[in-house]
Amino acid sequence: MTGTEPFKDLLVVDFTHVLAGPACSYYLGLLGARVIKIESATKGDAIRHRGGTDADGAAQGMSTSYLTQGGGKSSIALDLDSREGGDIFHRLLARADVLVENHVPGTMRQLGLDEASLAERHPHLIHCAMTGYGRGGPQENTSAYDVNIQAACGLMEATGTAESGPVRTGAPVLDYATALAAGFAVSAALYERAKTGRGSFIDVSMLETGLSLMSSTVTDYLKTGNAPKRRGNLANSRSPGAGSFACSDGVISLGVNEESHFRNLAAALGRDDWLTDPRFAERPARKVHAEALVTEIEAVLATRSAAEWEPVLQQAGVPAARLRTLPECLASAQVRDRHYIHTDPETGLATPTLPFRLNGAAAHRPDRPAPRHGADTDDILRWLADAPEDRA
Repeated sequence: MTGTEPFKDLLVVDFTHVLAGPACSYYLGLLGARVIKIESATKGDAIRHRGGTDADGAAQGMSTSYLTQGGGKSSIALDLDSREGGDIFHRLLARADVLVENHVPGTMRQLGLDEASLAERHPHLIHCAMTGYGRGGPQENTSAYDVNIQAACGLMEATGTAESGPVRTGAPVLDYATALAAGFAVSAALYERAKTGRGSFIDVSMLETGLSLMSSTVTDYLKTGNAPKRRGNLANSRSPGAGSFACSDGVISLGVNEESHFRNLAAALGRDDWLTDPRFAERPARKVHAEALVTEIEAVLATRSAAEWEPVLQQAGVPAARLRTLPECLASAQVRDRHYIHTDPETGLATPTLPFRLNGAAAHRPDRPAPRHGADTDDILRWLADAPEDRA
């Protein structure tokens, strides 16, 4: 299937590790950019050896966490503490459009790769730096992973129930949200460079990404002083018909937030009497009698399975979805027909792509599987030797 390639002919140097940074460069590659991954001469990206449940793959430096955002890239192994390694790095940057890195500022300064030095030497370069806390402030050099930032930004404290205590989300959502935010920023910087001819320094904060994911909650607290409380599976709208409800088999999530949704729900459940019941007819009354309404909704939903209720409710115009496992979601016609999952023809490995289309076209598919550590070092060095003079 032909994919869209708006970043075709762009060169991205990927000096990243773990998940957020590699995901950002992977997304740029899915949009057509050529991505060269720089790894240490010894072990390479640490995520090669951990993450996921494939112990054999991890032992070989090809963990599923690495493979997820490794496709389409080439890998060069460099000793950046050596003069030769540093020289090769700068020769790559001289030809690159974008540098993506996710090291603390102190590490980049120690290597002579801080933003001021790179801007002076490579004024054309878009330098995208992704860190836990962003530049400035007392924590700019504090290392952080997704789980740390979930704790630091308030997301964990707002997740779960009063009984469960704080709960981390079941996936590294902040890693991937930060990667998407960084890709958005790179796109903006490329647009600006097209007008000015000069590169930019992009400072991406995982902490602020976490706060952005909670934007409406942040505003509510700043305006009212009411800190968020753990509400389990109840919706943030606090509407009595919004939340998760048990059925005879399975669970269904309802998003009954508008008056039209409530009317549609009543019709779909065969409870038109709710529309004239003084406890439920108007939204203010429904909030007062929320417990009674929830009890009645639960009683009706308990008569059929979630799989039976889902099409009935959706066709009636009720925002509804049954609780699915990840395998069930991936096997669904919706995911299949959108071609979101890419299967590498060489290895058979299936990986996620991008959640959007441009003019109906899905993202470009990786033209090669994730490389082994340093697999392309010789080819890249030959390319550098044959390439034209630096563009800077």
